[in-house]
Amino acid sequence: MTDYASLERQLAALLDTRDWLTNAAQTSAFLMQALDDLNWVGFYLQRQPETLILGPFQGLPACNPIPFSKGVCGAAARSRQTQRVDDVHAVPDHIACDAASRSELVVPIVVGEHLWGVLDIDSPLPARFSREDQAGIERLCRVFGAASDLANSPAT
Repeated sequence: MTDYASLERQLAALLDTRDWLTNAAQTSAFLMQALDDLNWVGFYLQRQPETLILGPFQGLPACNPIPFSKGVCGAAARSRQTQRVDDVHAVPDHIACDAASRSELVVPIVVGEHLWGVLDIDSPLPARFSREDQAGIERLCRVFGAASDLANSPAT
């Protein structure tokens, strides 16, 4: 069982700058190292209408751009609700950047009323993400958002 309270403290200490780009890179690297059984962690930013553009990440080269109308990331952006998918192959419009990915968790990051982007996490294991993982990673996204000057980033 992952100690998300400890991860929150560690991430908060790591993010000692208000720079969103540095913090997004640090957050991606931190999550990739801190959590087991992941093969991709990264941010997609809303820089164009109804489109997500690749941001800092850890893992294999990624798909870019992602329209809001496709995939798990698009669903999170459209609905502004976390998407936890046990089997990505069961999602008809799943965008397969890495064929090894089996499950996915995507958390939208909202600043005020505006979607800043999403945090996308993939795993090669089916059903890798529990409700506890979802809640913990949503809290880690809040730590990232509070530490970063997202309101003045190019994505807003």
